[in-house]
Amino acid sequence: MKRVISKISAYLCFAVLWITSIFPMWAHYLFSDALYFLLYYVVGYRRRIVRQNISSAFPEKSEAEVRQVEREFYHWFCDYLVETIKMMTISEQEMRRRMTFKGTEVIDQLVSEGVSCGVMLGHYCNWEWISTLPLAVSPKGVCAELYHPIENPDFDRLFLYIRQRFGSVCIPMEETLRHIVKYNREGKPLVIGYIADQKPNWRNIHLWLDFLNHMTPVFTGSERIIKRTKQAFFYGDVRRVKRGYYECEFKLLERHPEDIPDYQLTERYMQELERTIRRDPAFWLWSHDRWSRTKEEFDARFYVKDGKVYEKMSEADYAKQMGWRSYWHH
Repeated sequence: MKRVISKISAYLCFAVLWITSIFPMWAHYLFSDALYFLLYYVVGYRRRIVRQNISSAFPEKSEAEVRQVEREFYHWFCDYLVETIKMMTISEQEMRRRMTFKGTEVIDQLVSEGVSCGVMLGHYCNWEWISTLPLAVSPKGVCAELYHPIENPDFDRLFLYIRQRFGSVCIPMEETLRHIVKYNREGKPLVIGYIADQKPNWRNIHLWLDFLNHMTPVFTGSERIIKRTKQAFFYGDVRRVKRGYYECEFKLLERHPEDIPDYQLTERYMQELERTIRRDPAFWLWSHDRWSRTKEEFDARFYVKDGKVYEKMSEADYAKQMGWRSYWHH
């Protein structure tokens, strides 16, 4: 019975979103404006986290400047939501106008030589629209992106439809290496996007970097895959040209990343991402609780041996040591 209800819910959701997506873009932005008012002024969706993140990342900004970035973020975030829905029915011609790419000639050249390309990006501007890259590069390569499958298989198919509509291939995170090896064996070079600015689990923390005025734990898995499979290493520098229009420039950072010492690729990626964010702060995903894990807590609770992270103190024990009140309000 639950399975039937799940299927019905997914189909209803798909139908509503598809019908909504048919409306012209100006109508979507009218809805976005209304949604912005609701989320920011009425609901206050994650406003405390957003304000804290922005103010701590930019201590030099005044309170008025922080609130200005905050409002711009919420306005853009609502645009991102309606733009993603619009992907369900937007035409290829319209998509080409609104999402443009620079530096694709370098990618096309490498792909023609049989070289796969790894592109590291952040949750910046409309990252869903980056999946339209197959419209801009040579069809000789396979454009792919990594994603976390949704537990509900019916809703998972819904989001896969949106993300793969223009020819991109979605690869589950847990199966990344297997799929890359498979395409390599078939002689199909990949252009694969890695969005690597999420918050890693405690046991996946192998590197801390100074990022936006914080000691920040970062993912290193993307670097390991890029080096192991000898992908040319790119950074995708995205900018918002104007409302509803984005541009992504591919910057080749390393042609042979397998020769670079460990963690240097990740460090360069984070440096590039910080430059992008500082250029236009409002378009990064500030609602993500990015800095809730601290180096102090990591050093107190865990230790690293032979490249693996082990627990030496449980969360409850650490809370007792820190004092229940101060820890849970950390």
